[in-house]
Amino acid sequence: MDWLDPADYDLARQVLQRGVALVFLVAFLSTFNQFPALLGERGLLPVRRFLDATTWRQAPSIFRWHYSDRFLRLVCLIGIGVAALLVLGIPQLGPPWLPLIAFLVLWALYLSIVTVGQTFYAFGWESLLLEAGFVVAFLGSDQVEPPMPILVFLWWLVFRLEFGAGMIKMRGGREWRDLTALDYHHETQPMPNPVSRFAHLLPKPVHRLEVIGNHVAQLGLPWLLFAPQPIASIAALLLIVTQGWLVVSGNFAWLNVLTVILTFSAVSDEAVQWLLPFLPLDVAHPSTPFWWLMIVVAVTAVLVVLSWWPAKNLVSRRQLMNASFNPLHLVNAYGAFGTVTKRRDEIVVEGTDDAPENESGWREYEFKGKPGDPTRIPRQFAPYHLRLDWLMWFLALGMRADWFTVFLLRLLEGDRATLRLLRVNPFPDAPARFVRARVFRYRFATRAERRETGMIWVREPRGVLVPPTRLKGRG
Repeated sequence: MDWLDPADYDLARQVLQRGVALVFLVAFLSTFNQFPALLGERGLLPVRRFLDATTWRQAPSIFRWHYSDRFLRLVCLIGIGVAALLVLGIPQLGPPWLPLIAFLVLWALYLSIVTVGQTFYAFGWESLLLEAGFVVAFLGSDQVEPPMPILVFLWWLVFRLEFGAGMIKMRGGREWRDLTALDYHHETQPMPNPVSRFAHLLPKPVHRLEVIGNHVAQLGLPWLLFAPQPIASIAALLLIVTQGWLVVSGNFAWLNVLTVILTFSAVSDEAVQWLLPFLPLDVAHPSTPFWWLMIVVAVTAVLVVLSWWPAKNLVSRRQLMNASFNPLHLVNAYGAFGTVTKRRDEIVVEGTDDAPENESGWREYEFKGKPGDPTRIPRQFAPYHLRLDWLMWFLALGMRADWFTVFLLRLLEGDRATLRLLRVNPFPDAPARFVRARVFRYRFATRAERRETGMIWVREPRGVLVPPTRLKGRG
């Protein structure tokens, strides 16, 4: 078998198209539920204000013609519907231009959201989803062979994603070079999940092996994606295993799930049949139309040209992390955790309907994902993206957050849309008279502390971020 035989990647195409479409569905659902409160007409960072301060070239979006919360939700429902059809494989049964149009619709609609999403959409996995959605659009339908240039470009995408992350670590904090990064990461990552405490309490030698495994996976295995089969399939499956551990031990939205899906592009049908011989994977295709080949070649040429900037970034001493080099978010630079936070601080928001001097009257607003109640086991949310919770983590690191003042104002107003972003509103009958934000140092409880106190977290106060505040003119 020739290792470049495109017919040997039919299962990979199915996984790529349906998997990427499923991630789009989750992304549009997350936007439907959260965007109006965060960025809508009465959002923390209103879209209309942003549009007035930017140009079409800076932020291409259909919302430049019209924005309303109702229109935003309609866009999300269209995206969910198109994505659901692709997950079911219905457009893939037609001519190759049908899934092409479907994916380009998803890409264009989500691009319109990301470009106006400001800090709430400034995550690397937003650009990753946009690039993935655009590229898999050109995999065609079941009526044509999977185009090899597009598959090779997907390998290049995974290479940039993994190798870029590996290089940003080697150029970043010393903890990655002295193998101590995982002594801290499971505890200080933005949003721990139910397994994170178990992972953190593993022996230190295991953490050293985790870091070594990470370096091998990110700096070594990506090169093998371009090797002949079955080497490429073996490398891809090993990468999938390493990403699986990140899925199990953390809440990184759809980053790891989407990486698994994209990495499957290097897994051949022959490799799958060797592992699962009962799967019928012999697919016959009619001859590929010449016009389709020309489209694939033209798009590949554009993507290769756009690859110059991220390729240059990979070898740069000042490597950028999660950077887009064009407003269409195509062919981007990726990376994560160049440095690892060694202490975990959390912002705890509290309210009271009593005098602020009475400490017993203060009650906490509970967030859905981020640590708060020390007795609560962290939940699993990924691949769903809790944007407010993530931004609260960055706020605790000292990042500027103009939106936070508005957030506190919305709590004082009892704004329903904002309160729906939270798990617990301690003032269900009437808004609090005062709110404040305090800083706490969190760490996972040891096994002995857990047995003795029932606590998941041990926390201690570190100071006040925002002193007691109330609405003007309100007693």
